[in-house]
Amino acid sequence: MNTQEFTLRGEYVALCDLLKLAGIADSGGQGKLMITNGEVTVDGQPESRKTAKIRANQTVQCLGQTVRVVAA
Repeated sequence: MNTQEFTLRGEYVALCDLLKLAGIADSGGQGKLMITNGEVTVDGQPESRKTAKIRANQTVQCLGQTVRVVAA
């Protein structure tokens, strides 16, 4: 499984934006579709909220890729 770290620039990032910024989705729209299709988990739990606030120390998984979110 491919793991990468994402450094927050603020307090949180929207889940659909994180997927785009991490390179998992080509666009925010594609990220929203992945979330709708149930392909995304946050801290091991399925997440269906497209704009869920992802904060430091959370882990997002999608399509075999893992993104660990860290504080700036």
